[in-house]
Amino acid sequence: MPHQDGPAYYPVVAILSLGSPVVIDFTPHPNLSCPVGAHGNSAEDKISDQEAAVMNSCEWLDNFHPFSIILMPRSLLIFKDMVYSDYLHGIKDSEVHGCNGAVNVTNVQNHGVVQHSSGSVKGLDSDDTVICRANSRVSLTCRVVTKVYKSIFKF
Repeated sequence: MPHQDGPAYYPVVAILSLGSPVVIDFTPHPNLSCPVGAHGNSAEDKISDQEAAVMNSCEWLDNFHPFSIILMPRSLLIFKDMVYSDYLHGIKDSEVHGCNGAVNVTNVQNHGVVQHSSGSVKGLDSDDTVICRANSRVSLTCRVVTKVYKSIFKF
């Protein structure tokens, strides 16, 4: 499910991926979309979360576009700044991930995990590239803790 990490992870998120490769999707926050035909990026053009959920067609405001990244086993993804604050991120709960639009798909094609869809997967054509999740995925999300109370742990 697409989400934003809370303030405990601010300003940087570091994710170490282990196990099966997956595609992580980044989508601009719904406040950064506007109805088709509405242009500009002033504060008045931004919409609420509820309005964004109801809309069937929208355009992203300038410089905010959805993108995906393939996370290979033993990979480290670090994101901060605009990606941290202005995007939702998530991994689809599916055994097959479409990866045509992944920004690094050409980099991972030599690793043998990217294949062409058989066309039997709902929503994918036979010429789409996919990653099949054969194993479980384990990830470690790291953060910097700015304040630690010494009295929390008493051994």
